[in-house]
Amino acid sequence: MTTGSNRRLPRRVSQLFAGLILYGISMAFMVESSLGLTSWDVFHQGVSKATGLSFGWVVILAGIPILLLWIPLRQRPGFGTVANLVVIGLVVDAALAVLTPGESMAMRVTYLTIGILLNGVATAMYIGARFGPGPRDGLMTGLVGRFPRLSLRLVRTSIELAVLATGFLLGGTAGLGTIGYALAIGPLVQIFMPVFAMEPRPGTTRLAPAPA
Repeated sequence: MTTGSNRRLPRRVSQLFAGLILYGISMAFMVESSLGLTSWDVFHQGVSKATGLSFGWVVILAGIPILLLWIPLRQRPGFGTVANLVVIGLVVDAALAVLTPGESMAMRVTYLTIGILLNGVATAMYIGARFGPGPRDGLMTGLVGRFPRLSLRLVRTSIELAVLATGFLLGGTAGLGTIGYALAIGPLVQIFMPVFAMEPRPGTTRLAPAPA
């Protein structure tokens, strides 16, 4: 059993980093579409506009206080948690540096579609590698674990609405992409999880990450 697990390790690590890189690229496509971002990215963009920091550095720096919130929730970061914190922010800045903004509406819709599809694949890849949740997903699962009377849906929705409202007030872009992502990401991850899950078990096609 241990030997088989060790043999899978290179593939798991490769899949983790491929997923995180694709995730950063998907975020850049959504930013340059100017049609709306995910709730957290509306927050990141709003903070970026308010502080002058690059979008990617806001993604990285915002993850640090979120990780500190894990302590009272008794969450333990995994290798994937740290990789998520650093890699996505660096990649999204690099992608934004080379990706031209969508000028026509057709190009913007294409960017948005590519961004959402890539994000679904990327999410399934990094969760399927089973190296631990990202800082933001870990906050969600930690709250549910600490307060079992709260449903996962309620906790996630509350967090998403709070960061969306804050980001929007700071100047982040919310719109068609925000709604499209919210509707599409669950089904997309469910489709791709069986392809990328390293140790598939019944019921692993859910969105919530499994700790390594």
